[in-house]
Amino acid sequence: MRTGVRTRPLRIGLLFGGAALLSTLVSSCSGAAGKVPTLVLYNGQHEETADLLVASFEKSTGINVEVRNGEDEDYLADEIVTEGSRSPADILYTENSQPLEFLQEKGLLAKVDASTLAKTPARFDSPQGDWVGVSARVSVLIYNPGLISRTALPTTVLQMAEPKYKGKIAIANAETDFEPIVTSVLRTYGRTATLRWLDGLKVNAGIGHTYPDNETIADEVNRGVVAFGIVNQYYWYRLRAEVGASNVHSQIAYFAPRDPGYVLDVSGAGILKSSKHQAEAQRFLAFLVSKQGQEILARSDSFEYPIGSGVKTLQPETPFDDLRPNPINLAELGTGEQATDLLREVQLL
Repeated sequence: MRTGVRTRPLRIGLLFGGAALLSTLVSSCSGAAGKVPTLVLYNGQHEETADLLVASFEKSTGINVEVRNGEDEDYLADEIVTEGSRSPADILYTENSQPLEFLQEKGLLAKVDASTLAKTPARFDSPQGDWVGVSARVSVLIYNPGLISRTALPTTVLQMAEPKYKGKIAIANAETDFEPIVTSVLRTYGRTATLRWLDGLKVNAGIGHTYPDNETIADEVNRGVVAFGIVNQYYWYRLRAEVGASNVHSQIAYFAPRDPGYVLDVSGAGILKSSKHQAEAQRFLAFLVSKQGQEILARSDSFEYPIGSGVKTLQPETPFDDLRPNPINLAELGTGEQATDLLREVQLL
């Protein structure tokens, strides 16, 4: 396990630079003047999801939130480590649990109020109580029936590396969403088998079908450029909402129940120990998992599954209780660093 920051190519660079210092000074002055402070949210979640929640929180509490969207949640976590105690961030909100686990391992997260953690099932929160789960989604296969039949799809994640799928499969190998799948395979089958599987995926996807993100996979499969790919379920539902049902030429399928490729990912949020606005930040996390915050997710076109306050999705998708993912827990998914190490080893990063 590395003890420094991650060493992926730094696509966001010094994301905040001088503006971060200016924000810190302004926030400090505002606090000194007795004004309600502005929370700084480093957002690795989808922008539309965060915007909906932030707008409602601001309206409900009168607390302002400055949202800083990063290109990738891993890089936001790296930025926080680089900034250290001088980070202007109060909160990190992510798509996946791995960056939060990474910061927890560094000792950079504050404890979440027990009353907030109680709003979600314990299995969706930090085992140490350093961050709270907000929503969930599950990995699926998206496929084009014009190019491959449902019965011809792999039913297990290891089958994706079989030679018969050469040129037919798409992966987003640099996506943070791909890390939990790699980790799940690693925890189930071990390092040697996982490297062999990744080598097979590399061959099958080739140069032409390794994409930068899941949105691109969904679009390419839908347009018939490639037969199938692995994404989180909400990308297909979002595509349908965006282009209209009549323009959707793809479908989704699930791996066999409990297969290592069938992974439940948890989106979460944590508060930086260095935050000067602990009470307000705790209020933001409490809002995310409150009935009001969870109902925003339930009704929105984010198509993520709410997991707090007993709220269920109102969108027409597979009910959350009907999902049968691999029972790997969040602690086992870890920081994602083992996955990125393996991806580098087979030159998929």
